[in-house]
Amino acid sequence: MAANRIKIAQDKAELVKSLLASKDTPGPFQTYVEVMIFAAALGVKYKKSVPLGDTTKRDPSPIPQENFSSLGYEKIIKLLGIVETSDIQILASREDEYEDKRTQIFEEYANGGLEILQNELRGIVDYSLQLLLILMNAKDYQDNKIEEEIYLNKFY
Repeated sequence: MAANRIKIAQDKAELVKSLLASKDTPGPFQTYVEVMIFAAALGVKYKKSVPLGDTTKRDPSPIPQENFSSLGYEKIIKLLGIVETSDIQILASREDEYEDKRTQIFEEYANGGLEILQNELRGIVDYSLQLLLILMNAKDYQDNKIEEEIYLNKFY
């Protein structure tokens, strides 16, 4: 079964490693799981799903899905699968076909989010500050969209 690990695109490996906190770097995330969840959320927010192409084998190695489950994130992978396919059958956790499809959907949105981060973080020294700005811009965009909808509804 190929879906028991979340793979990372080879061209995003250095970025993923640089986002992780270690004794040498003050990265904004504590685990690779958190990096991938954030990247997938960013990919979904901006509707950017990118096929993986070549993937890493080591450093970072593919992440076991048990790591996502132990941190409570497996629900996000399932939710993303059902939203993307509109097929409730994708939640069938014991079926390899559905597990593979859910994993592929998650990996592609995470890869899209990592591509966005790669562009946004190019040349930036303090990733944490830039991530905060990305989140603030996303919130402002959403708030403005809501205000516009409310404003337009006044004319009906």
